[in-house]
Amino acid sequence: MHDILNHEHSHEHHHHTHEGITAFDSKEQAVSILTYMLEHNVSHAEELHEICHKLEASGEEEAAKLIDEAVDAFREGNSMMETALNVLKKEK
Repeated sequence: MHDILNHEHSHEHHHHTHEGITAFDSKEQAVSILTYMLEHNVSHAEELHEICHKLEASGEEEAAKLIDEAVDAFREGNSMMETALNVLKKEK
C-alpha cells in the first residue's frame, strides 16, 4: 500500500508535501484531511486534462488519449472518495 506520510510532490508551478497527513485521531480530522485531499485531487485532474489538450493540439494523439483515459479513472476515484466522505459525514 502506498504510504503518503512524508510523500512529496514537486510540480512546475507548485510544491507541496503530504507530511503527517495520515496522522489523525478522530473522524472529524479524517473528514478534514479527506476533504483537502479530494479538492487537491480534483485540481490535479484539471491540470492533467489541460496537459491532454495541449498534447492533442501538438499532434501527440496517442499520449493524449492515454492521459484522457487516466483522467477518467482519476475522476472515478475522486467520485468514490466523495461518496466515502459523504458516508463519514452522515455518521457524525
